[in-house]
Amino acid sequence: MSMPQSMRALVAGKVGEPHDVLRLESRPVPTPEAGQALIRVKATPIHASDLHVLRGRYGFSPEFPTVGGHMECVGVIEALGPDTEGLKIGERVVTVAVPAIPGPQVAGTWQEYLVADTQRLLPIPDHLSDSSACQLAVNPLTALLLVTRELDVQPGEWLLQTAAGSTVGRLVIQLARHLGIRTINVVRRRDAVEEIKALGGDEVICTEDEDLLQRVAEIAGPAGVRKAIDCVAGHVGAQVSQALAPGGEVVVYGALSTHRQTDPAALTIPLQARSVIYETKAVRGFWLNRWFGTASPEDALRALSEVRSLVADGVLSIPQGRPFPLERFTEAISLAETPARGAKPLFVFGDGGDRDDR
Repeated sequence: MSMPQSMRALVAGKVGEPHDVLRLESRPVPTPEAGQALIRVKATPIHASDLHVLRGRYGFSPEFPTVGGHMECVGVIEALGPDTEGLKIGERVVTVAVPAIPGPQVAGTWQEYLVADTQRLLPIPDHLSDSSACQLAVNPLTALLLVTRELDVQPGEWLLQTAAGSTVGRLVIQLARHLGIRTINVVRRRDAVEEIKALGGDEVICTEDEDLLQRVAEIAGPAGVRKAIDCVAGHVGAQVSQALAPGGEVVVYGALSTHRQTDPAALTIPLQARSVIYETKAVRGFWLNRWFGTASPEDALRALSEVRSLVADGVLSIPQGRPFPLERFTEAISLAETPARGAKPLFVFGDGGDRDDR
């Protein structure tokens, strides 16, 4: 079959609410240069952070107009640039479209074809569905990096985490179980507790009706907990730091409480100076874009291959996404930010919008 000349792309003309600024456009199919591949996109998720990028509320801003989707997709290699080695036409690959900071702009994934550097491509085994493959490179990678690289948590050690019911939180529980790490999982609502235990969380603290500091002390005893990850910030993030043993470290990888709101209290972490000083606490940030900015291409592919194996072997399970054709973007986008944990909306291309087309 011959290559089409034009394709559909979901483009934001300027910064703003995604519903207002996104338009379906026809664009020419791009041409790969040396070291690049042309990918025919099969499925790509709509992450909340994709929408924050369009609102101008994320950690980087693309040049507008921009094709949406600055995270990940799965597709098939349709063409290779001149002198491009190591990959084959027809191979199914994940494209990691997270822009390295600092680094060059990266093509958005909400379009039928895109060009990517080959070092951003990860071949995918046939038995992994498009739905799993297109959600592999952001949340599962974040979970792996936080636990094994950023904090290097050892078997038998405690790991304290907030928002345990979030996508990354669930993956951290699964990974920790696999690695023999014990987790203390913080949730906001009492009705989330059973589910976290069923997933394999060792201990659960519900901030709705329990005191975080007191419960951590009871669970971990005199030795305490030295390692924590937080994606809530605000008061809860500060409590997590305070709950740690001397020398303890919190890695903050998100501020869930900041999504779509501007309350200054949610955007700060009110640390206790005495605890930080006299107990030599550390609080530092993790952001996948900066990790890609500092990791070598080899390190990045090594970590991604590890994630691929964990997902392929069923250690990490990625819930089935809900497919939408590009035309139904308004509906898909509102679903991406519905608080109830529904299925992750995916744009799918190919034989039909409403199924995994393999």
